[in-house]
Amino acid sequence: MIKLVDDLVTGYDALTNQGAGFWVRPNLTTYMDKILLIDDDVELVEMLKEYIDLEGFSASTAHDGEAGLQVLQAGNYDLVVLDVMMPKLNGIDTLRRIRQNSNMPVIMLTAKGDDADRIVGLELGADDYVPKPCTPRELVARIRAILRRAKPQASQAKTITLNELTLMPEQRRVEWSGVPLVLTSTEFNLLEVLVERAGNVVSKQMLSELALGRPMAKFDRNIDVHMSSVRQKLSAAADGKQLIQTVYRLGYQYLK
Repeated sequence: MIKLVDDLVTGYDALTNQGAGFWVRPNLTTYMDKILLIDDDVELVEMLKEYIDLEGFSASTAHDGEAGLQVLQAGNYDLVVLDVMMPKLNGIDTLRRIRQNSNMPVIMLTAKGDDADRIVGLELGADDYVPKPCTPRELVARIRAILRRAKPQASQAKTITLNELTLMPEQRRVEWSGVPLVLTSTEFNLLEVLVERAGNVVSKQMLSELALGRPMAKFDRNIDVHMSSVRQKLSAAADGKQLIQTVYRLGYQYLK
């Protein structure tokens, strides 16, 4: 808890640029990304919300999966931060329900060292995970990285076509022979990185940096799990054809 408070104080000082107790509020005339925090730890959630709001976002909270789904239905959110262990409806089942209707970015909060929950969450379509306990600063960094890559940049507006595959970065859409493919935000990012470098091997480190916005951690299975999902979806659309090749010890390659 001391670490969380320290991060909040640091956030206040960074926001004021003065450190003298005068706060400069975020510019409310610009759009503020809406973040939904779903976690049963009330004290932690309120502290995270305060920090996230000070960083220029608009955060809302819910304290169990069922309540979180109700809040999602009532509002238009840009990203969800979802704890795994919760009453009424746990994070895994909540994520499964979210993915039935939405591909919005989701960050899972998992117990440190709990690889099973992480892998299941990624397989169900979570975009990233942050092990608990985490600092507000680390969580905000992940939020910024995912949202930055979920929004097309001006330089990315050009449609990419490679044989039957078409990527439309501006709309964040993918089609195979004119039929839409449903990908999560992170899956789209990974596929875009590979297609832009089709025929070349792309390392996992580069994929992590370009698609997730962070270096790949030791023993990190994030890229592998996401890539498995992308390959399955592409293969199903392409009548079983394997379009992404694993290059042992090097990375992945989209085949021309």
